Amino acid sequence: MRRPLVAGNWKMHGTRASVAELIEGLRQQVLPADVDVAVFPSSLHIAQVIEGLSGKAVKVGAQDCAAQVEQGALTGELAVSQLSDCGCELVLVGHSERRLILGESDEVIVRKFAAVQAAGLVPVLCVGETREQREANATLGVVGGQLAAVIDALGVEALKNTVVAYEPVWAIGTGLTATPEQAQEVHAAIRAQVAQLNAEVAGELRILYGGSVKAGSAAELFGMQDIDGGLVGGASLNADEFGAICRAAGN
Repeated sequence: MRRPLVAGNWKMHGTRASVAELIEGLRQQVLPADVDVAVFPSSLHIAQVIEGLSGKAVKVGAQDCAAQVEQGALTGELAVSQLSDCGCELVLVGHSERRLILGESDEVIVRKFAAVQAAGLVPVLCVGETREQREANATLGVVGGQLAAVIDALGVEALKNTVVAYEPVWAIGTGLTATPEQAQEVHAAIRAQVAQLNAEVAGELRILYGGSVKAGSAAELFGMQDIDGGLVGGASLNADEFGAICRAAGN
């Protein structure tokens, strides 16, 4: 049985004061014991969040990393070993905002994915299609290609102890959400693609849905057979809303 995971991506939000307030709100949430919960603050606030959530069953991750484990001469970047040293347990890799706005290629994403694993952290591989790609009926090809880039380079075994997050780009921050059936179709295709190579890895792979997940829509989404939780954006900046989404995953 796959253990659900609800992860909050805070993106480029937060001041020391607002993060302290969010930490306090999260500390007051009753979180289900059978759900893994994680938050991804901006790198500036990782240490503050790890310290503030000490003793609470919430893992802390980073939103990005350099494509290498070791420290070195790479101005402005964070080595995975540095993230590990400060207490991060997971790292987002290949988020659509980094793919589309910052131009990250599959090759760079594969290198980051490998670096995260080499340092003993858990990569959360983000995949998803744009609105144009969905309207052209290219969703499964696009998502399958993004997943295949990692599998072809690193082998299907690399997906052990990994999380995949399906985020339809057209649903991120727009208020639009894929229907549970639309999301399930893609999640099932991802699992089937992995199962063709290794059924055991496919059966254990946690696949999250991301894209305007709200407390009101969470239970129905999480009720789908191949949806193992959510990668939550804007709603994760509200502790009560995020707590409700976490509880929906435990029902």
